[in-house]
Amino acid sequence: MIKPSHDFSSIDYLKNGNVRQRSAFEVLHDLKIITTLASFKPLLVGTIPIEIDLPASDLDIICEFHDAVTFREFLIEKYGQYENFDVRHKVVERTERVVANFNYRGWMFEIFGQPIPTTQQNGYRHMIIEDRILNLLGSKAKRSIIQIKGSGLKTEPAFGKMLKLKGDPYSALLEMYEWNTEQLEGYLRANSADVV
Repeated sequence: MIKPSHDFSSIDYLKNGNVRQRSAFEVLHDLKIITTLASFKPLLVGTIPIEIDLPASDLDIICEFHDAVTFREFLIEKYGQYENFDVRHKVVERTERVVANFNYRGWMFEIFGQPIPTTQQNGYRHMIIEDRILNLLGSKAKRSIIQIKGSGLKTEPAFGKMLKLKGDPYSALLEMYEWNTEQLEGYLRANSADVV
């Protein structure tokens, strides 16, 4: 198995990261958000942990809840006073989800909850497979993804373009998450010659 760049179960790795990661650590620490959300098994996911963020990228925190109404009320109580706070509760593919957004100290936050363990949620799995791909392809691939994202594509479509993925890139990356190292290396050898 390809080793992840960090232990993503803790945010401590951000302390020794790039400038944006260190700034993210400070604001997360200041807000005590990981501790506050601890009973919901929070994980920081998205582009900042794997260093492919853009200046407007937000801090994405995924959570596991067992009662959507309780989770929504908790988010309103803890973060409702912050700038541009908004919370939505909806059902997508028969699964409840609650999403809250707000701004704090120049950072945009998104807290996303589902009744699914955080390490089984798509946001986490996408980040992990993207991290594996970048670990195998190196810094040139990171620069390529940032450049593609800078042209307006979201992260998963950017990987889709870079890796010539067929069909829906979100689904394709979730399939790749299940691949072993040999399968992943083989695919990357055949489809990423122009980015390594």
